[in-house]
Amino acid sequence: MTLNFLAGRTILRGLLPGLLLLLASCILPASQASAALTPQIEAGIQSLFPKLTRIGEPEQNPAVIPVYQLNELLGYAFETNDLTNLAGFSGDRINLLVGLDTKGTISGLMVLNHHEPIFLHGLGEEPMHSFVSQYAGRKISDRIIIDSRYGGTEDNQSGTVFFDGVTKATVSVLVINDTILSAALKVARAKLEGFAQSAPARARADHYQPLSWQELLSLGLVKRWKLLVDDVNTELPQPVESYPQVMQEANPEDLKAGVFADIYSAYLNAPSIGRNILGEDDYQRLLQTLRPGEHAIMVASSGPFPFLEADFRRGTVPQRIALTQNGLPVDIRDLDFYDETSAFSPDQNTAFTQARIFRIKAQSGFDPSQPLELRLNLELARNHLIRDNASFGDSYQLPSELFETIEVTETLSPEPLWVRLWKSRIAEILLLSVALVIVTLIFVFQHRISHQSQLFHRLRWGVMLFTLFVLGIYSQGQLSVVNIFTLLLSLLDGFDIAVFLLDPILFVLWTYIFVTLFLWGRGVFCGWLCPFGVMQEITSKLASLLKIKQVKVAPQVHRWLQKLKYLLLVILVAVSFYSLSLAERLAELEPFKTSVTLLFVRSWPFVLYALLLLATSLFIHKFFCRYLCPLGAGLAILGRFSLFKWLHRRKECGSPCQLCKVRCEIDSINRDGSIDYDECVQCMECIVILNNGDQCAIELSTQKKQRKAQAYNATDATLIARG
Repeated sequence: MTLNFLAGRTILRGLLPGLLLLLASCILPASQASAALTPQIEAGIQSLFPKLTRIGEPEQNPAVIPVYQLNELLGYAFETNDLTNLAGFSGDRINLLVGLDTKGTISGLMVLNHHEPIFLHGLGEEPMHSFVSQYAGRKISDRIIIDSRYGGTEDNQSGTVFFDGVTKATVSVLVINDTILSAALKVARAKLEGFAQSAPARARADHYQPLSWQELLSLGLVKRWKLLVDDVNTELPQPVESYPQVMQEANPEDLKAGVFADIYSAYLNAPSIGRNILGEDDYQRLLQTLRPGEHAIMVASSGPFPFLEADFRRGTVPQRIALTQNGLPVDIRDLDFYDETSAFSPDQNTAFTQARIFRIKAQSGFDPSQPLELRLNLELARNHLIRDNASFGDSYQLPSELFETIEVTETLSPEPLWVRLWKSRIAEILLLSVALVIVTLIFVFQHRISHQSQLFHRLRWGVMLFTLFVLGIYSQGQLSVVNIFTLLLSLLDGFDIAVFLLDPILFVLWTYIFVTLFLWGRGVFCGWLCPFGVMQEITSKLASLLKIKQVKVAPQVHRWLQKLKYLLLVILVAVSFYSLSLAERLAELEPFKTSVTLLFVRSWPFVLYALLLLATSLFIHKFFCRYLCPLGAGLAILGRFSLFKWLHRRKECGSPCQLCKVRCEIDSINRDGSIDYDECVQCMECIVILNNGDQCAIELSTQKKQRKAQAYNATDATLIARG
């Protein structure tokens, strides 16, 4: 439609040049001022603002493009890359074209450019576009929470909106969310009425006065909010006593006293408040916990109804309470300051049933010297079908003498996204760390453990099943050659460790693999911690149970095929310097995304390819690992610098004994008995054989000779005795 319109405009220009000059500034979709815009951007702006008749001159500081209907300003279009610098999972920014109208509503969005591998070569781009589409029509004053459990629901009274995330793309959608909101808020504060920030203020560090809890209350330094049952009843369609959730969470006897919630709030950065409430030691601990420019708010309750939802998780954003200032939401997140078992009572007469300290990030625009409002948002189930909502607020402003005005000389950075991601996945990180400690102990004490072959095999299969189901499928910890592209390009463009910290599981795993490469070589990963490698181990085990005859690859062909994965690695790395997108597409040589990340829920060519590789492993043990895996090739190159060639050999290995070579399923033992560490996946089966006398051919031969000698000696002794 836009192209047709542009074509029509060209015809008019040829026929009626005078009329064109008169109308160009009012009617045409793109004026002379917007001539520098690319067709993609021009068409995108048209789709974001269907009523536009004129695109204005691009502006700077901030970089926006005003959009008009005749002479009426409709809003602004802008690219997020011009306003934010948040890197996505690929290491590159996700650039979006955003439309923001004059009332602070997002009119629409368009993804211009990205390199997120999960969308490009995994899930497809449709889930990304579906996620982004949720922002259209939303005000930047809305409190957006990404939580698929409640996706699509909202509370109009509290301004809370729940968005559906994208399974398996958590990092990418969080980056998109931060990118959109950060850029839109920056434009709103600079261009829109009612969003401008006043000069911020900070608590005066030298202003301290010892005060008791009652004095803090009487002076208004701590705000007490008593929400009455009658007030709640006026906002709900039926009395609070009729809601099972209220009766379950609150003490019915307390409700009879007429108070629904008794909530205290306090701004803790101010010494006269924070030191008196927390005590000197905890106050100093709080200041050390907060980053520059951050604020801390204490919210506490002495009942009856709790201000935190029953399923609230420590360190997360609360849903039941919210903070607003100047009509905009102020993001608060639990600081996890006190242990759950710690009791906090400000004086002998007040005992809190709940007390939490919340962090306010530096980039939120929060000004503690200005009025703020604490809100309690209720969502109560009347029955399993109907839910009632109500929202209540209480304002809170502190005396001006507690603060000093400061001029902002630089933009304060928000809490890094990687920090939030690490906090949200702490349980997975700890579980992975325990597993890696176990793998390390197995390698360190391999001889002692391998003396008990049954125990060793149970440990190995336990680790491999953990790798497949927990590390791979659940935590998405499958390493890929794409990670090598990202690292190499990052080293060229300026290394930024924050890019690699976005996925804590991959970061911990890569760190461990990098260290162990220089200790034991590539086999720690390839033999123990690769989910797709485990899938191949399972197919090989299945082949053994089904007694499927294995194909023996001729030695010359085997050696040639081993070199193939190194050639593929060189090609992929070379292509990545030319085109990262092309290299990511070629990296589909790895079936990891299809089999582990997406669990075969993908278009049929990818699924067929992965299944064929697994089927081949029924006949040739770990076929992909041995001949095609570019990641294994890269690890093998670094593994050549390992400190220990630790797989023990006997002088008889290779001459005359060939048992370990015959038993080695990966075919990494040479005829002379030496180990080819570039190809070895360190399954340790050869160590088990050597350390068990009932398996090692040399030991069995020695034992046989000893038994014969003992038999001969016994026979000689008998003959001598008879003689």
